[in-house]
Amino acid sequence: MKAVEMASLQDSLSKFNKQQEKVQSMLTGISKAKAAYSQNASSNKSMPSTSSAPLNAKPPAQPIKFSNDTERLQHINSIRKAPVGAQIKRVIDLLYETRQAYTPDQINEACYVDMNANKAVFDSLRKNPKVNYDGKRFSYKSKHDLKDKNELLVLIRKFTEGIAVIDLKDAYPAVMDDLQSLKASGQIWLLSYFDSQEDIAFPNDPRAVIKVDDDLKQLFRGMELPCDMVDVEKDLHKNGMKPATNMTERRAAAQVHGIPPKPKTKKKHEISKRTKLTNAHLPELFQNLKGS
Repeated sequence: MKAVEMASLQDSLSKFNKQQEKVQSMLTGISKAKAAYSQNASSNKSMPSTSSAPLNAKPPAQPIKFSNDTERLQHINSIRKAPVGAQIKRVIDLLYETRQAYTPDQINEACYVDMNANKAVFDSLRKNPKVNYDGKRFSYKSKHDLKDKNELLVLIRKFTEGIAVIDLKDAYPAVMDDLQSLKASGQIWLLSYFDSQEDIAFPNDPRAVIKVDDDLKQLFRGMELPCDMVDVEKDLHKNGMKPATNMTERRAAAQVHGIPPKPKTKKKHEISKRTKLTNAHLPELFQNLKGS
């Protein structure tokens, strides 16, 4: 039994010695390689560079800036941990500003919202009224699908009773500039109601048939205008408007110079079939139309 144990110990010791020799040989080889590398490096430094340098030599790699990469990863992490509503807004802003169609992977690359990993964001965007989803890509969906100023003018002319500017604001990026351009060229009006700050776009088309409510007609007919221009000017001032005339000063100047006011004679204008009618929506004004 003792002989067997001694033989086993002897065998283990022999294996250990062989491993030691192998390790020692490896260490010796490494030392020689280091010495050769140091000698070559020093000789290369002392020798001038020649055209015999290899053409495919690669430039030394730039050190990785871990601080910038860490900041980017922290930014991405903060976006993905943000509430669902904040992530949805970020995606809609991207779709609105670019007006391009994106896949979920492209959205992740563009604004770091990982829709594939966040089912709540994906489902909410798919059902959002401002987003169009064709099964593969997401894109912005405006209330009116317009591309340029010509299509904008065509749409406004369809709404003879006016269309709210707020419904046009997101049609395409330059829509507000085009509205001002159409207004400046006299093709549309931009008006607002007294109880609202939002503008209404009306077509400036003489061919358009505008419906006028009966209440407005009665109000128009029931208004009594003052006969004296001084009273007219006072009413204009009360409503914040500047009159084009100043009858008070004119009459005062006439009295100073002793000029009597000229009596005004009303000239009755007859209406014939050749008269250009501008109040066609009030037919009762033309019941006594004379033939010519």
